[in-house]
Amino acid sequence: MNKGLRRFQRGESNSIDIRREWMAGLTSFITVAYILIVNPMILKDAGIPLGAGLVATIASSVFGCLWMAFRANAPIILIPGMGVNAFFSYTVVQSLGLSWQEGLTAVTLSGILFWIIATTTYGNKLAEAVPSSLKHGITAGIGLFLTFIGLQKAQWIHPDPVTFIRLGNFAEPIPLITLIGLMVTLFLYSRGITGSFFLGLLFTALSTYGVGAIPDTHVATPQLKEYSQVFFSLDWGVVITLPFWVAVFSLTMIVVFENLGLLQGILPQQEKFPKAYRATAVSSFVSGLLGTSPTIASAESTSGIAEGGRTGMVPLVTGMLFLCTLPVMPLVGKIPDHAVAPVLIIIGALMVQSVEHISFSDFSEGFPAFFILAGIPLTSSIADGLAFGFITYPLCKVAIGKGKQVPSPVYLIGGLFLVYLIVASMIH
Repeated sequence: MNKGLRRFQRGESNSIDIRREWMAGLTSFITVAYILIVNPMILKDAGIPLGAGLVATIASSVFGCLWMAFRANAPIILIPGMGVNAFFSYTVVQSLGLSWQEGLTAVTLSGILFWIIATTTYGNKLAEAVPSSLKHGITAGIGLFLTFIGLQKAQWIHPDPVTFIRLGNFAEPIPLITLIGLMVTLFLYSRGITGSFFLGLLFTALSTYGVGAIPDTHVATPQLKEYSQVFFSLDWGVVITLPFWVAVFSLTMIVVFENLGLLQGILPQQEKFPKAYRATAVSSFVSGLLGTSPTIASAESTSGIAEGGRTGMVPLVTGMLFLCTLPVMPLVGKIPDHAVAPVLIIIGALMVQSVEHISFSDFSEGFPAFFILAGIPLTSSIADGLAFGFITYPLCKVAIGKGKQVPSPVYLIGGLFLVYLIVASMIH
């Protein structure tokens, strides 16, 4: 596992293996294909027609992945972000009272602000100012988050009104099949077999159908005529209202710092960070024009990275597969949700090993990193977990008389996150 972690973090590879890159792209697509089912359903609650929301999801994912491939040459997948899509529908539209057209305007403007930050010196200064302990805390926190998602998809844990979480029933087909799938995937990965994650996915999916546990998934049908009413449907008449600017501020905080944390935590070759960060900004801006909530550097990009993907060929393959889903959506919808669980659990284990680089003997470094590590999975939000760590880091340093050692951008980030948490609490 330690060797796998070093490969994951540093992107070590003697040469570019085209077959491995293609396999990483295919694995990444299968891991994130759920967004084609979930995102349109969430956008529908904002008032965007279901078929149009599906086309918008595909269009933004294709654009984001191809832009990342050609502009940054990085193995990062851009799709509408989970969490921020719920924020768009249930907070921006339903709580703040904006129409979905006005909400898309807020998404577009926040993307422009993100692009300004990413293309000026501010973006690099923010990235360079992040303390090493927080970076490793972000990596480990995302790893725990992925494992938590995997456990839910595997149906090994369920919500409970008393204890919040309870153990699933391993006598049922899906938990048992996923457990066997995890064993097979672990064996393949431990043996260093190329395509181990994809083969594990395939085994789990086929085993599911083999025992008759066919998933009951509601799949939207693409509606191009409906989409013409959503494409470039911004409404700028709302810019003079306070709720609009509350939405813009909150969305900007999410896209700027969630992408910053994700790229700092999962990008194997950090020298590609500036271009990758700018690519996420452009994609976030364009997603509003295309009719969906902001695209985000997906945490599930780690599946392709762990599979050996190191170049833009990974998002290129994923983006082209997204494009091909338009005529075959019912087939894509047949991929069992739990089939990706073993991959997410193994990747989570690899990422969590970053805690060995956190100096827990120094409480002022260890506690903020721990707060991120715990906050991300327990709030089911990368942005909220980052807020906990960035707010407490300068506080801990000031408390022990080392406030001058904290870079000024960290004070700024901590202050902005504090405002963000207050504003988010007021509008929920």
